[in-house]
Amino acid sequence: MPDAHPLLDALDPEQRRVAEALRGPVRVLAGAGTGKTRAITHRIAYGVATGIYAPTEILAVTFTTRAAGEMRARLRALGAGPVQARTFHSAALRQLRYFWPQAHGTELPTLIESKIGLLATAARRQRLSADQALLRDLASEVEWAKVSNVHPDDYARVAAQRGRSVTGQDHETVGRVFSSYEDVKRGQGRMDMEDVLLLTAGMLADDERIAAQVRRQYKWFVVDEYQDVSPLQSALLDLWLGGRDEICVVGDPAQTIYSFAGANADYLRDFPRKHANTTSVELVRNYRSTPEVVEAANTLLAGSLSQGVELRAQRPSGPTVSYTPRSDEVAEAEAVAAAILRLRDAGRSLGQVAVLFRINAQSESFEEALSARGIPYVVRGAARFFDRPEVREAVTRLRGAARSGEAGDDAASIPGAVAAILAGMGWTAEAPTTRGQTRDRWESWQALVDQAIEFASHDGATLNGFVDDLDRRAAEQHAPVADGVTLATFHAAKGLEWDSVFLCGLQDGTLPITYADTPAAIEEERRLLYVGMTRARVDLALSWSLARNPGGRPNRKPSRFLDPLLPQEVLAAREQPRTRKVAGCRECGRPLSTGAEKKRGRCADCPASYDEELFDRLREWRKERAGEESVPAFVVFTDATLQLIAEHKPRTPDALLRISGIGRSKLEKYGDEVLSVVG
Repeated sequence: MPDAHPLLDALDPEQRRVAEALRGPVRVLAGAGTGKTRAITHRIAYGVATGIYAPTEILAVTFTTRAAGEMRARLRALGAGPVQARTFHSAALRQLRYFWPQAHGTELPTLIESKIGLLATAARRQRLSADQALLRDLASEVEWAKVSNVHPDDYARVAAQRGRSVTGQDHETVGRVFSSYEDVKRGQGRMDMEDVLLLTAGMLADDERIAAQVRRQYKWFVVDEYQDVSPLQSALLDLWLGGRDEICVVGDPAQTIYSFAGANADYLRDFPRKHANTTSVELVRNYRSTPEVVEAANTLLAGSLSQGVELRAQRPSGPTVSYTPRSDEVAEAEAVAAAILRLRDAGRSLGQVAVLFRINAQSESFEEALSARGIPYVVRGAARFFDRPEVREAVTRLRGAARSGEAGDDAASIPGAVAAILAGMGWTAEAPTTRGQTRDRWESWQALVDQAIEFASHDGATLNGFVDDLDRRAAEQHAPVADGVTLATFHAAKGLEWDSVFLCGLQDGTLPITYADTPAAIEEERRLLYVGMTRARVDLALSWSLARNPGGRPNRKPSRFLDPLLPQEVLAAREQPRTRKVAGCRECGRPLSTGAEKKRGRCADCPASYDEELFDRLREWRKERAGEESVPAFVVFTDATLQLIAEHKPRTPDALLRISGIGRSKLEKYGDEVLSVVG
């Protein structure tokens, strides 16, 4: 076996150890960005090239079709094209379709695409009224139970022990629906994706002849993302192996973020205990991120229960990681959009920029801020905010109420009218206490409630105006996307990377999320942040908002996970006791005492940082323009934007575009007039 084989030349020392460990059990602890796919594909190709492996006798297993496709492409390029690279479900389904008629003499049950229809029937049989959100949550819970090898009869007991919950339903009810679902499914000759694994495992366990044939076919196994293996997948792997130990597993405990769905990183951690004489290799050289990003990621996990391998950066130094509080969620989104505009102007491809957050409902403020500047974007892993079914229905109902006039049409009535309409759809003032579709839907409705409160704070606001504003947002946010910024949750971002990453909404209560109420759940939230941070190659910016809405009480604190990362002055501010909000001077920060000072926004003896006469002229122009368009004045420009114009006095369209709150659409609409007023 030559030491200088060409397949090994491109590998670092640790990757080379992986590639050369061709026999016996092998465990690879691969930190983020350390080239794990390179290591395992070169290992397979090296084994084939040296004659130790027959390519048709290898099964490489991963968790997504995208990852399996990437692995196949790399193996082809390395001369190992015939090797099978499949997801667990794809590999199991292939075996099931071939052997099931032999084992049972019947056709294989039909695979369903979704559980929702069968669960709806099961719920009706249990006299349970279930909307789409609850059905989706029940589907997720059934999936967890099945991959965790929990029988319907045992569900209530096991779910209680493990702290499982479905919003609004007790464990016994969920268990009965689960049992009824299985009955309905069997009665219709159907199977779901979990059944594919269960039936394959059962077939191999019951029929030694079929099991022996499968084991003759596959003698060597490689499993990627092993930290995400569930009890059911682990059991199937054991049946494939049949007591052999020719298996290589690769994973990172620090990136375990699917425990709620049944993933168990203990299989990766305890692999050497299960398999004697395991060769264990750590990949620690991070080729993705700058030293600044790597140091921040290492610091986040240092000393925690989630600590994995300590990454060592291989790239040149880059920009410092930034940590920035913002006054509210709108200001946070505006600041991020303005920063993205600067990156684009500096030559950064928008396809290499991502904005990541904890929950899907947080996307709306970023969609709005990017649209206002004409910056294209794509929401990954979810529909755009105004495309979500619950949002479309809510806007339709609000439009009907506004046109009928039954809800009133003054500013004071807007929040109450919106809350009442959404309450009729299922919104409550208190958030659901569990994760899932019910929680996601509530978050979308709550975002509309917050928008209503913010809209009502402006002069001349009406319910009709609020609906028009929602329609405007929807229209602007549905523009075609070419090379666009990615908006995604931390979960949806796993396995991806970008040059510039903005991690937003990092306040306690959002990260960790409020329903993470156990030490294990909180640690999983820490790992989510770690996954987000390690997506960045060059630029990494972390931010949080002190209040939800503009003008709200600034009583939020940055995520507790940021404590070891934050600059000392920010940490000191975090620990200060919160007091009732007092209006402060925009120039010196001192409290404002008189009504005149509060109206002006600064102390009587503080000089303004902007040209007040120009500000007044801009307000007069805005008032006339808003009257012509029959819209509230703030829809044209907010006071904050006018103050920035009066401070910087832009003389060109490009200079005007750099003002926060001015995007390309507003530049085209108002730019010439504003520049004329300034001039």
